[in-house]
Amino acid sequence: MNQNFLERILWLHSQICRNAFPSPGGLARKFEISSRTAQRTVTSFRDRFQAPIEYDRTRKGYYYIEPGFELPFARFSQEEILTLILAWNLLEKSTGGYISSSIEDFSRKLIAGTSRMGLTRQKMEQSFSVVWNGHSPAQAQVFEDVSRALLDQKILCFSYTSPAMNQTTKRSVEPHHLQHYMGSWVLIAFCLGKKDWRKFYLSRMEEVQQQDKTFVPRPPDQWQYQVEESFGIFQGRENRPVILRFSRFRARWIREQIWHPDQKMRDLEDGSLELEIPVADFREIKLKVLSFGSDVEVVSPEELKQEVAFEIQKMARIYKK
Repeated sequence: MNQNFLERILWLHSQICRNAFPSPGGLARKFEISSRTAQRTVTSFRDRFQAPIEYDRTRKGYYYIEPGFELPFARFSQEEILTLILAWNLLEKSTGGYISSSIEDFSRKLIAGTSRMGLTRQKMEQSFSVVWNGHSPAQAQVFEDVSRALLDQKILCFSYTSPAMNQTTKRSVEPHHLQHYMGSWVLIAFCLGKKDWRKFYLSRMEEVQQQDKTFVPRPPDQWQYQVEESFGIFQGRENRPVILRFSRFRARWIREQIWHPDQKMRDLEDGSLELEIPVADFREIKLKVLSFGSDVEVVSPEELKQEVAFEIQKMARIYKK
């Protein structure tokens, strides 16, 4: 069911409920569609949704022969509607407004129809908010182009800027998965130039173009490890266990947190806590460790321990000045 069809169904339902006796001709004029498409919409409304409608030749429009009919997808509970609206608000901030602009009409109608439950737009904005620190929102058009290529299984071409290399390269990829990570959208794709799997932040993409050429999606077992096999955004085919020991004070917060689905926690006799997580790349976990200062110690592996110690030495030289 696409959005345009859904809007036509909602319009028909609202018109009939107001005894406005809508006709296929009125539907065609309202949505600027052909008479044939309008008639198919009415037929689908009756057959697919089992709408008890009949045509009144005198009023030249449709009416319900069973008063009180409700659309099947309109019979949401307050909790279900709340969940849906919260999801829209959550994703809006990371897609440059693309999601909100694409479903604005449907969102407005949904909220208008549930105002009796207390879920008004004003109430939603006053009661809930979303905050991320340091995330990189995607441009609305980029998100639309990438998601469309992903769903249509089309080759995607774009210019990509890497902060680490400080250069922009042209990429051609097979898009397989969009991941929402810490407020930013990341594309998991097979890079045709590198002949391997890569992750691309949508915020770093420019000149995005969907090609006419389609591709056959590769088996999930080839790229699933890129999703959440190890801690953080940097994934790899081989993971190493990282053990961190948190102080008695900091352990109170760490016990409440989930760093990875496969994490292990061990309470020590002095009140401190050891956290073990699988890690494929040390870049992100090193930054995480440094953010806790003296409240955490790297127990293993030795390589990560040395990297953190070296970074602390460089920091110490800065502050000695």
